[in-house]
Amino acid sequence: MAIKDIKAFADKAKSDPVVKEKLLACQKVRELLTLAKETGFDFIEDEMYPPNEPQFTADQLSERLVKALLRV
Repeated sequence: MAIKDIKAFADKAKSDPVVKEKLLACQKVRELLTLAKETGFDFIEDEMYPPNEPQFTADQLSERLVKALLRV
């Protein structure tokens, strides 16, 4: 299930400082998806938006992606 992949990617970004830094640098969802694929995770953009529960926290994402992906 893709939601599990999104969660696993978010968890990897919490534990791997290199991935965390690259994720914070992403300004577009497409960049986030490319980073996820580079680190072995595969999911589609639609699965990251509400009504699905957010798998990322605000401190993991750029301000632009926080507005796009999190219910703020």
